[in-house]
This record gives sequence, C-alpha cells and structure tokens, in this order.
Amino acid sequence: MSAAVFTEGVERKFGRVSALEGITFSVRAGELFGFIGADGAGKSTLFRILVTLLLADQGTVEVLGLDAVRSYREIRRRAGYMPGRFSLYQDLSVEENLRFFATIFGTSIEENYELIGDIYTQLEPFKNRRAGKLSGGMKQKLALCCALVHKPEVLFLDEPTTGVDAVSRMEFWQMLGRLKEQGITILVSTPYMDEAVLCDRVAFMQEGRILAIDTPSAITKLFQKPLFAIRARETGRLITLLRSSPNAHSVYAFGRAVHYTDNRSAIRPEELLDALHKEGFTEIEVQRIEAGIEDTFMALMETKNGAAHG
Repeated sequence: MSAAVFTEGVERKFGRVSALEGITFSVRAGELFGFIGADGAGKSTLFRILVTLLLADQGTVEVLGLDAVRSYREIRRRAGYMPGRFSLYQDLSVEENLRFFATIFGTSIEENYELIGDIYTQLEPFKNRRAGKLSGGMKQKLALCCALVHKPEVLFLDEPTTGVDAVSRMEFWQMLGRLKEQGITILVSTPYMDEAVLCDRVAFMQEGRILAIDTPSAITKLFQKPLFAIRARETGRLITLLRSSPNAHSVYAFGRAVHYTDNRSAIRPEELLDALHKEGFTEIEVQRIEAGIEDTFMALMETKNGAAHG
C-alpha cells in the first residue's frame, strides 16, 4: 500500500535556528498517526510544510502521492487542516463559518453532512452564535467541521486539544476514531503523552528531530532499564536522596510517585526499600513497574542529549 504522506530528509531553518533536521517518515492510508513533543519540537513547522503553507529548505515531501511543491493546489483541495490556533472568523456565526469554508471548496454543508453530522449536531444549538463567543471545546468542534466540510482524504490536526478540558479532549479523540473508520488518514500533533496511546503509530519529536517511530506498545519496549515507582510522605527529600545515589540513572516525579531508574540490571524492590529505611524513611512503598509512554519519551530525550554532549 502506497504512503498517504511521505517525507525524506526534510530540513527547515529560521535564520540560524534549525526547526527541522532530517525528518523522514511515512504514514499509511487510513492510519491515525501522532506526533508527540513539547513546544518547540518542530511539530507546527512540519505540519505547515505538509499542508503546503511553508517550503522546506531541502528534502522530499509527498501528500497523497503528490509533490508538495509542484502539486500544492491539488494537495490543498484534497487535504483538511486544523491549525494550532483557532483561526476561524470570530465575528461570523458557527453556521456562517462552516458555509464559508464549504463555499471555498465548491461544496455545501448538506452535500457532505454524513461526514460532519455527529459533530455538527453538537454545534447546531449554537449555530447563530459568533465563533468568538464559543467555549474552547465548541471552538475545537467548529474548527474540525470546517476542516472536514469538503470531505478531505487526509486530515492534519496541529495540537487540536491544547488548552481544552479533559472531557472535550476525550470526546475529540472519540470523533477521530469515527473519522478513521470512514477511511480518512489522520495526522495529529499533541504535547499530551496520554494521547499517544490512542494513535496507531507515533513519532516522538524533540528539537526538530524524530527520536523514534513505532506503535505505542512497541515504543515502550525501547525502555531497557529497571523502573520503579516509589511513594513516600517526604517526596522532596526522597527525590534529593535518589538523585544523589551513584546507582541512579533517572529520577522523576510522576504524580504522587517518583519514577526511579537504576543502573543495576538485577536490583530488586526489597533492596531499594531496605536502603531507604536505613535513610530514615518509614512510610514508603517501592514497586517494580513497566515503562509507559512518558517514561520512554524522557529516556529517549536523555539518550539524545547524552549523545549530543558526549
């Protein structure tokens, strides 16, 4: 099966700042593919190149088998794009925004209603409200409707859930699942690690580079060292003590627990517990755990940073 989106060796600089370095990946038709990374990782720059709003300095970019430079008009006709910032017309109503975008693509709300229907039904009670007066979740739904109204073959969503409440985030991903069932290829970027597991495959990005690409379950297998969740009443003192240990590889606070990685491959929870008791910790719990997406991402960042400074 040919790739719906393909890039090879994509580079982009802004002055002396390198935004993208050697970006190579492919997305299969019908796939839900996620780009995971913090602000400044290069996700928005990459998406703007993919939707032909920005030129790469070098490298190959193909969308639906079309060259992003030579065939940019055709790509724009067949792709949908939801930028990171709400970019619809704030003074137009919900319905006016949607009809405007439909008209641009020579279609109508009615013609493609089956694609946006389950989303638009949630907006319909507010169809006469100005877009600027909508809640964050409703703005998100309107922007998605406008990106879908011309029935695109591939959909690019740049951080669509940033700043949106947890319930709206969950609803949004449920919508993406239904769109995927209709055969639409979806590329989505997000800074939220918990959204990575909702994708078919993910690419971890940091400072303009891709650190790893794989399925969420396979990518966690890249984490090789023993990992422990440690809980104690004195979390601050616990972190300080663990970081001072010569055997510590990494120490991070994860909610109410501390995730600790040890350099010794055969270390057991009981040994850590005994050592912490000797340091005066009484109410403490040590548990061996499997690495999650966030653990793996941080480990990959450490490896990259270590290689860069080694």
